[in-house]
Amino acid sequence: MKEYTLEWDRFKLKLGQSPCIMGILNVTPDSFSDGGKFFNFDQAVAQGKKLVKEGVDILDIGGESSRPFSEAVSVAQEIERVVPVIKELSHQIEIPISIDTVKSKVAKQALDAGASMINDISAFEKDPELADLAATSNIPVIMMHMKGTPETMQINPEYNDLIKEISDYFVQRVDYAVKKGIQRKNIILDPGIGFGKTVQHNLVILNNIDKLAEFGFPLLIGSSRKSFIQKILSKTNAKEMKAQSEECENGTLASVAAAFMNGGHIVRVHDVARVKPFLQILDSIKRA
Repeated sequence: MKEYTLEWDRFKLKLGQSPCIMGILNVTPDSFSDGGKFFNFDQAVAQGKKLVKEGVDILDIGGESSRPFSEAVSVAQEIERVVPVIKELSHQIEIPISIDTVKSKVAKQALDAGASMINDISAFEKDPELADLAATSNIPVIMMHMKGTPETMQINPEYNDLIKEISDYFVQRVDYAVKKGIQRKNIILDPGIGFGKTVQHNLVILNNIDKLAEFGFPLLIGSSRKSFIQKILSKTNAKEMKAQSEECENGTLASVAAAFMNGGHIVRVHDVARVKPFLQILDSIKRA
């Protein structure tokens, strides 16, 4: 696995030397797997601190659900949800906080409050000013592939050549970001598991991460509790599986293993306490 070093502000991340874990903190009432669970300010702050204690390397905070068929929220709503939490946590934790948003106005407020990375599921297509902000801030950015929008992405997504189409999209969006002034050393790519993909598409991505890694950028893989895991397990067990069920959490571990062993640099997960020791053992085996 190719190694990368991200160094900015007071932070330094060495990617590829050992597994890097991004912990998910959704400050939303409607996210697909934990909506409403950490919507309260005190609960959100407590969960953020818990994830850090459990060993995350990056804390990703979002205030707008991107689950299939979700609707957008206003800039004001999103700021109201995430900024107080970021401001509080930034004074209490020593790891970078990523703002998960497609809106430049939200990101600006989040960065002012203490966030230091931008995670944009639209790869700067939704709001070009977000790319300008990322460039002037000189911080790491995550750009994700998504076919369609959260409102439309799961309506019969089709590809002629999945990996090639994702690769072509990355070439296009990286070129756009660089022209906007974002340094190549600050770019992280995410193939967008679950975003305009069928079950089979998601499995193909996990099996071909090494091909996407050939671009020369760190890869983030977000498979945690995704519906493809639920669908596979529901079919084989002849019963509906919930996102937070024990079976789906174990299914997430299998996807995390594939992501790491096939060349993913960062895994974005909900259950850090479960994933952390799992990856420590997997990493030891890989190095043996």
